[in-house]
Amino acid sequence: MYGYGFYYDRTYILLIIGMLLSVAASAKLKSTFAKYRGVRSASGLTGEQAARRILQAAGITDVQVRAVSGSLTDHYDPRTKTVNLSQDIFGQSSLAAVGVAAHECGHAIQHAIHYAPLEIRSAIVPLANFGSTLSWPLFFLGLIMSIRPLITAGIILFSLAVLFQLVTLPVEINASSRALRMLETTGILGREENSGARKVLTAAALTYVAALVSSILQLLRLIILAGGRRNDD
Repeated sequence: MYGYGFYYDRTYILLIIGMLLSVAASAKLKSTFAKYRGVRSASGLTGEQAARRILQAAGITDVQVRAVSGSLTDHYDPRTKTVNLSQDIFGQSSLAAVGVAAHECGHAIQHAIHYAPLEIRSAIVPLANFGSTLSWPLFFLGLIMSIRPLITAGIILFSLAVLFQLVTLPVEINASSRALRMLETTGILGREENSGARKVLTAAALTYVAALVSSILQLLRLIILAGGRRNDD
């Protein structure tokens, strides 16, 4: 008989692997960010000033730069066309601050040129949110009640969330690549300083890699559990 307790459900190992990867990536980001938050850029530009210069150099005049609360809450909002920089970034002139600000401007540039992966990601956000919300309840309800269509629906819905993670990765990597090029071509950072910013952005990218791998492992777990229930039927 198929068991669902910890000692019977060996698929828990997939969740543990995903969790460990996410924790490791988060720790790497925090340590790298802390290191380069203490290194001041030679230009002395703050994250806000660097963002404005990059947007101007890219010919983008309809995007605003503003401060938001929190730490590492930086993001670009395509709906309001705003580069939102956290307290650690907006008014600071460190390599970490300038690098993160440039990364968010990279998203603004993607939006301005209609970068296909960004537009695909934006289009599937509602589906991904819907899928991540309903997938687990439907799946486990189907598993408990032995209703195969609910199990299948749960897997399909969770696949939408995995698809979102898959599309997000190239979007983030491309934004960082654009950021590093703009930092060098605009003279905001020198070549050696750019190396520090690159390490910060690489550490940030690892968190997206970990999120994708974790989601794939969870999807694999659902498929294995569904297979176990099929064998029991």
